[in-house]
Amino acid sequence: MKVLVFGSINIDLLYSVDHIVKPGETISSSMFQKSAGGKGANQAAALAKAGLHVYMAGKIGSDGKFILELLESYKINTQKIIKYDGATGQAIIQIDKNGQNSIILYPGGNEEITVNEIQETLSGFNPGDIIVLQNEIVHLDLIMETAKKQGMRICVNPSPFNEKISSLPLNLANWIFVNEIEGAALAGLPPETDPQTVLDKLTKLYPAVEIILTAGKDGAFYGFGKTRIKNEIVKVPVVDTTAAGDTFTGFFLTAREKNMSVQESLKIACKASSITVSKKGAMESIPFANEVF
Repeated sequence: MKVLVFGSINIDLLYSVDHIVKPGETISSSMFQKSAGGKGANQAAALAKAGLHVYMAGKIGSDGKFILELLESYKINTQKIIKYDGATGQAIIQIDKNGQNSIILYPGGNEEITVNEIQETLSGFNPGDIIVLQNEIVHLDLIMETAKKQGMRICVNPSPFNEKISSLPLNLANWIFVNEIEGAALAGLPPETDPQTVLDKLTKLYPAVEIILTAGKDGAFYGFGKTRIKNEIVKVPVVDTTAAGDTFTGFFLTAREKNMSVQESLKIACKASSITVSKKGAMESIPFANEVF
């Protein structure tokens, strides 16, 4: 079984600030850091660090060479990453004194992926293999439809949530991972709706899909059919929430592929995420398997 993460690869530019900048305001940053990121690359790192054999697919410019080297240091196969003459995606991240973040994305190579490149990327993957997707690259509908025809299992994290999500064939997915805000939006409910209500609505909308919903301090929830499972968070001092959700996704899927129960998998994913938020950075803050399992 192989895991393909087809997703965004970004250069993260992190600024530590007292508070998230307001319109018309200029503030100073106490720290600057350039690092590897992108939801796709982060999830690939989480899956690989958790112990799965991972392929990463996406598109980068020459400025993203250091990201390739970092991914390869985690034993991720990068042969499916396409190099082109433009810029790698960029993320400008503000991190405030409470560990909360605000992010501006420039898509770069993430929006330059072609239909032909998708067909070439998916060749060589077989029924039962897993493809992990997010909403930071183009042609997601085509990728999902092609992967399904090949018998691949599909994991979708519809983040960032925007108008593109409504056009995706999410019923083709095996797993959908959302946070409480994304889950409410996907369910067509107000953002303040409680997680259990959101889960009930999503399981009715997508009866053949396992729904995993993270809700910050309220814990993590699983829904499939009439099954409902919850796990509490691991409370730690929050330093930086970047990549927490990506860590959760990677460790939950890995635990399930290791034949652990849903309850055990939620517990493992919550523990891994707690380690991530206790450290600064994105990909580098994700723990290894021996720190979690």
